[in-house]
Parts: sequence; C-alpha cells; structure tokens
Amino acid sequence: MIQAMHAQSPIQRRKSRQIHVGSVAVGGDAPISVQSMTNTDTLDVEATVAQIQRLEAAGADIVRVSVPTMDAAEAFGRIKRQVQVPLVADIHFDYKIALRVAELGVDCLRINPGNIGREDRVRAVVEAARDNGIPIRIGVNAGSLEKDLQKKYGEPTPAALVESAMRHIDHLDKLDFPDFKVSVKASDVFMAVAAYRDLATRIEQPLHLGITEAGGLRSGTVKSSIGLGMLLMDGIGDTIRVSLAADPVEEVKVGYDMLKSLRLRAKGINFVACPSCSRQNFDVIGTMNALEERLEDIMTPLDVSVIGCVVNGPGEAKESDIGLTGGSPANLVYIDGKPATKLRNDHLVDDLERLIREKVREKQAAEQDMIARS
Repeated sequence: MIQAMHAQSPIQRRKSRQIHVGSVAVGGDAPISVQSMTNTDTLDVEATVAQIQRLEAAGADIVRVSVPTMDAAEAFGRIKRQVQVPLVADIHFDYKIALRVAELGVDCLRINPGNIGREDRVRAVVEAARDNGIPIRIGVNAGSLEKDLQKKYGEPTPAALVESAMRHIDHLDKLDFPDFKVSVKASDVFMAVAAYRDLATRIEQPLHLGITEAGGLRSGTVKSSIGLGMLLMDGIGDTIRVSLAADPVEEVKVGYDMLKSLRLRAKGINFVACPSCSRQNFDVIGTMNALEERLEDIMTPLDVSVIGCVVNGPGEAKESDIGLTGGSPANLVYIDGKPATKLRNDHLVDDLERLIREKVREKQAAEQDMIARS
C-alpha cells in the first residue's frame, strides 16, 4: 500500500551552507532543486528561449546554458531578459566571458577555477561574482581531469575527482569566497557515488548531483536513478541534474519522479498504477499513458492510483487523493479515500481527467484560503 506523498521522508539530509541561484535557495533546509541544460545553439536566441520556457513549464527550478564565446555571452544577455527561471552560465577557459555574463545578470557561474588560468583572472571572476551576489559552481568531471591527476592516478578514480574538487575549492577559499556548490560527476555509478560520499564529509557547501553522460532516455534514467538514489538516500544532495541523451524536458520529469519516490519533493501528480494482468477491467496501460500526457501541466502535488481490479485497488485508493479501481459493470472511483462515483470504460480517461482537475482546483483554493488566513 502506498504512503501519501505529503508524508515526511525518513531521510535525514546532510546539513549544508545555503546559497541562492537567483530566487532559488540551494542547500540548508531548501527543497532539493531540479535542473536541466539547454542543447540549442546559444546564438539562436529564439530557439534557446523557447526551450528554456518549455523546461520552466515542466517544473525546472534552474536552467544551465553553455556560453563558449563572447558572442554567446551577448546572446545570453538577450536570453536572460526573456525568461523568468534562474540561469547558470557554463563557462570554460576564457575568464572575460564570465565577467561579461556577470554584468548581464547571470544567476550562477559554472566554472573550474583551475582552467580559468592565472590567479589574477580567477580573482577577477570571484570579485565579479562577489560584487553581483552570484554564486559559483565548481564542476569536476571524470572525463576532463587535469593532466597531472590523470598521470598520478592512471585513470579516473573517486580520489582523483575529490582531489580535483579540493584543488578548485582551495582557489575560492584563499579568496574568502564561500558561496559555491560543487559537483564531482562520472558516468560510472560507483565512481560518482564514492566521490560524492567522500566530498560530503570534507566541505559544508551544497552538492550538485549528477551521473554525467548517463545515456539515452531509458538506460540513462536507470543509471541516474540508481546512482542519485543511493546518494539521496544517504541524505547527500541539494540540487540534481539528470543527464540524458534526450529532450531536456525528460530530465526534469525524471528528476521530479526520483524526488517524489523518496518523498523529498512533491510537485505534480504522483501516479501509482498496476502493471495490469488478465484481471483488469479496463485498459490500464492505455489509461495511464493518456493521463500522463494530458496532465503534464499540473504542478499541484496529488496522489492518483490507477488499479485495474479489486485485489489491490481499494487499498491503494484509500491512501490516494483520487483512486480508480477496476470493476464490473463499472469502475469505482475513490476521492479522499472514500467511494465517490462510478465510471464506465467508454469515457474513462475524459471523466477521470475531469475529476483530477476538479480536485486540483479544490486543493489550490484551499491553499489560497490558508495563505489569506495566515
């Protein structure tokens, strides 16, 4: 039987320093935020804005944009003016790009101090971040470790990732700049998990979780769910990005599904559905596919169970905001754990969607009333 999504998660999260990426708090007692990254050409402002808006509509809290050139920096400024979600600029090597996007209103700089170059250039970037209230993300990746670390360890290892991260962190510590977050990503689950666990004991700053280059939609989702799930269960992680060779919107959906499954974040509908068998009294798979597609716009937390027969259906339905249990000659719908109405198969999806949207409006009205009273 499911536990209601509003139940408190038993996970004890690691205590971390809180920073702000625009309006989004990261670390401390803030909810774990979900990120994605654009894959459009940053110089194509219209296409990049459109993709960011799709990501925001899907629930992305933060969006990262690659800024490889000064022309891309100017395009970034135009993009920033047209979107609401906080934007992170992904920058490597040229410190002047970081200085320019800082002027243009970036919400966070993703850099590696080690590849920015001379100490005076790192100092200039840090001072620009400090002056503009911009945090920095140190992003270490197993595929781009420093040459001396590759020589020292022979191959990427958890220890190599952490040593690289601590080297970059030392740059910021010397400049008395504590407002940063760190990632130590690898495509190997064991390597990434070990590196994050080690780093979590060494610093107080928030950690950005990810299994880099995880793969396509299916394989990448599985790999990311295992790796990030292990860390999240440990209480490690303040913001996540699921890296998929797929539409970036899918990264946001998978990220929220991970957090919902661990009761760490409630946003949108939490579906519980049976895999279906010969006992089903309606097409469970077809119904679920249709509902997920139709209800993607809903961000209000709601538990919905869709069970094809009466074996497990009533038990699940009683723990849901809305529960559908297969029956003959009609299917029974529970609302708030109590039998409410019956639906026939000929308009099942339409009728169930209507009931779900009515429940969402009811919950939204109750929340508004609570806010007005407080």
